[in-house]
Amino acid sequence: MLFARRDIEAAAAAAAAGQDDSSAAKRSKPESPAGARPTLTRTEGLAAAAVLALFVAGIFLAAPRREFDQILRLPRSLADVRLLKENLAMYARDHQANFVLGYCSIYIFMQTFMIPGTIFMSLLAGALFGVVKGGILVVFTATAGASSCYFLSKLIGRPLVSWLWPERLRYFQSEIAKRKDKLLNYMLFLRITPTLPNTFINMASPIVDIPFHIFFAATLVGLIPASYITVKAGRALGDLKSVRDLYDFKTLVVLFLIGSVAVVPTILKRKRIYE
Repeated sequence: MLFARRDIEAAAAAAAAGQDDSSAAKRSKPESPAGARPTLTRTEGLAAAAVLALFVAGIFLAAPRREFDQILRLPRSLADVRLLKENLAMYARDHQANFVLGYCSIYIFMQTFMIPGTIFMSLLAGALFGVVKGGILVVFTATAGASSCYFLSKLIGRPLVSWLWPERLRYFQSEIAKRKDKLLNYMLFLRITPTLPNTFINMASPIVDIPFHIFFAATLVGLIPASYITVKAGRALGDLKSVRDLYDFKTLVVLFLIGSVAVVPTILKRKRIYE
């Protein structure tokens, strides 16, 4: 009887100890982030605020004069670009600051919400401001618009991207995982070459955990070659018959050669590792 009582007391003590350990484990276990809503970091928040301020300034401070209200439109074709060039040349010259603010607002809006037609905006910049000024304007506004799209996608874009491009998103995620140590080089390659659409890169980058500083740097530098080609073509709108003429076989080869330079360090590093 005495041994039975001891056995009962020992079992009760063991059960109590197990319960205490279980409670401690539950307290020490971090909460699952599955239901957490994604948020912007401080740097991303400041960048988003700057882009929003530029957009608002363009809307409220750069409203066109009354005589130009009837001719402003989003260019959808080369004919629209030619018409805008003829009608806006004087306005862009006399009210350059107002025009640039308005241009930035429209470009950012189109990039943020994936509205087609930014290539025509780039042609218009080249036609009105030349290669150097137009190129700087296009690279700046394209980078700002892409950043705005990045922020929007990080907050609410995951379901949309997963629905629109499920296979492409899985491929992109696997490629990013392989290149964590040389992510900037890979992103530069993607920006310079037409391997993946820029709209997809803007939307998918925050979902596959590409840091904003890498996304921003790759976008700012990687868009320069394509922007130069488009802006330069804008100087000769009369000779341009189709948008397809911008990216012929020769141009694509040049872009891929430039993009290949960005991934050379990664290839060399892998070669050293294997050796």
